[in-house]
Amino acid sequence: MTTGRIRLLVTGFGPFPGAPYNPTEKLVDRLVRLRRPAFADVERIAHVFPVTYEAVDTQLPALLARHVPDVLLMFGLATRTPWCRVETRARNTITQLWPDADHGAVLSRTIDPTASATRRFGLHTQHLLQAAKTTGIPVRSSINAGAYLCNYLSWRAIEATQRHPSALPLAAFIHVPLVPRDAAHWRKSGVAFEQLVDAGEAMLMTLIQRARAERYCRHPYP
Repeated sequence: MTTGRIRLLVTGFGPFPGAPYNPTEKLVDRLVRLRRPAFADVERIAHVFPVTYEAVDTQLPALLARHVPDVLLMFGLATRTPWCRVETRARNTITQLWPDADHGAVLSRTIDPTASATRRFGLHTQHLLQAAKTTGIPVRSSINAGAYLCNYLSWRAIEATQRHPSALPLAAFIHVPLVPRDAAHWRKSGVAFEQLVDAGEAMLMTLIQRARAERYCRHPYP
């Protein structure tokens, strides 16, 4: 069996028009700093994308080439959804209604006019859903990641797993609700930031287990 540390790339997004506070930035930082025995032989890399199409197109390939992660776990903010959403697919669509954080123009309504209408993450999304549920956080499976940067990043990530499945076997995208900056305003949203951390940790643990299983399937002998 191939030895070496499991490598996780955990990403979030920065602020964007209409959302001056994006909790995913703080969330990914917490997740890579958690001290747990299960993380002893796991390398965790955090990255926060600017909310621009150019950033995704330039930074994602660079991150994958540099770190060669076993797992890519992505988080994004869904301001109008009061629960977490485990995205199961990305749609081949891109909005022309809302500019990105750099006010970049979108010239097409499809991400790839030569591709199919959707791309799926894989069956591991159901395991992530169950893992999140065990923490008590409100969470649902989703087939619609929107038409903005979250969906766009999801599409590009699935594209990378399909092009190089041995290099990046597992990718997932989780939408989180807008949580308050401090506990004093927790009741207003219904979900506290620490709940996001707990759910994120549970999903990381699940992905680590699956990544180890994937490695063993590829390299079953020492």
